[in-house]
Amino acid sequence: LSPTLGALKLVLLALIATTAVLRFGFDSGLLALSSLLLAPVIGLVVLPRDRGLFLVYASTISFAVINLFWLRQGAGLDWTIWLILVVVAADIGGYCFGRVIGGAKILPKISPKKTWSGTLGGLLLAAFVGYGFAFLLGNVAGMVVLSIIVAAASQAGDIVESAVKRHTKIKDSSNLIPGHGGFLDRFDALIGASLVMILAGYFIGLPMGGAV
Repeated sequence: LSPTLGALKLVLLALIATTAVLRFGFDSGLLALSSLLLAPVIGLVVLPRDRGLFLVYASTISFAVINLFWLRQGAGLDWTIWLILVVVAADIGGYCFGRVIGGAKILPKISPKKTWSGTLGGLLLAAFVGYGFAFLLGNVAGMVVLSIIVAAASQAGDIVESAVKRHTKIKDSSNLIPGHGGFLDRFDALIGASLVMILAGYFIGLPMGGAV
């Protein structure tokens, strides 16, 4: 395992543990985390190699999906739609600005198509989404800043999945969506965004649903 992927594993585990404790409290945080690890641990039985990487990545996906349910249940549909649109805007902005402007690559060995111009363009488009939703959710400056943070997290999620695919030497995560790769190839950005969103929601006092 390369040092880069090793560091990513530690970061992802820390992020999962932190959000679990913040969500469930210190008394039940470990119990919540162990519950989320159940499915990934079962999957380890059939893997011949890269079990540590699978454990971390699968746990991250599980927790990210649960975060989306928490957001919808607690904060409401408006916040959920905002999150999805921010991720979509970052993806579209990154693609369009990257194709039109081009320029230096961010991590050419991991994600050769990602450029700095595309990244900044994605953040800019996400900021416009936040500005638009501010009239519905309030606090223009806060929504713009939060949208940029979440968009950056979504792009990080995309890069992490690219790193995992390159390490395992696969092109698509599955054949679930013909022509678009697997499920993760379309929703990897949403995974990163949802993980960061629950942390942001905790600090800004956003209600998150779900019963312990």
